[in-house]
Amino acid sequence: MALTQKQRRFVDEYLIDLNATQAAIRAGYSEKTARQIAQQNLSKLDIAEAIQARREAVSKRAEIDAAFVLQKWAEQVNADPSDLIQYRRGCCRYCWGESHLYQWTDGELIKARDDAEVNGKRLPDESGGTGYDKKREPNPDCPACGGEGIGRVYAADTRTIPESAKAIFAGVRQGKDGLEIKMHDQQAALANIAKHLGMFPSKVEVTGKDGSPLIPVKAVEMTDEQLAAIAAGRS
Repeated sequence: MALTQKQRRFVDEYLIDLNATQAAIRAGYSEKTARQIAQQNLSKLDIAEAIQARREAVSKRAEIDAAFVLQKWAEQVNADPSDLIQYRRGCCRYCWGESHLYQWTDGELIKARDDAEVNGKRLPDESGGTGYDKKREPNPDCPACGGEGIGRVYAADTRTIPESAKAIFAGVRQGKDGLEIKMHDQQAALANIAKHLGMFPSKVEVTGKDGSPLIPVKAVEMTDEQLAAIAAGRS
């Protein structure tokens, strides 16, 4: 049976966002009965076949099928988040300074000298020397940090991240608390793969002999004497 004009419009609208109720409203059905009409439409074989045919056509044009989707999920699961963001520990200012005194970078010391001269302030204490490199390993003998250094978060330059990491990269957001690297949910991707492969069936049916249904057995309450007699018979 050919679809009516309103049913064809429902199919078009449903494929936009897969929201049946809103599709019914946009197709011209009454808002009061849209939910009921949507359920009825989806249950009709001719409409269901039309939706499936349209989906297959779109999938073919885009060269997207179940294998393609499964591969994309697998890429997300196998991606290494540390290619995007890392937590590292580096030396503190006193780790490698002379006599474990405050250590400057060359640029910092020059700027501190200039500021002191311009503002008539005391020249900076250079006792710890220069050459500070925050990426250097902590000094285990440092009295200031106890050899633990300072923890810092490093975000990768997304222009140069490995192709494998791009599978979970979902963008960057600058918020009030700083930079946030957004990533796709790897656990969700893994769950999708497991569901697709049927690894963890959610329903388990148990049958009796030759596939016949199990007959529930009514629990029988026993007295203490009866339970003792059974236990004595087993011993």
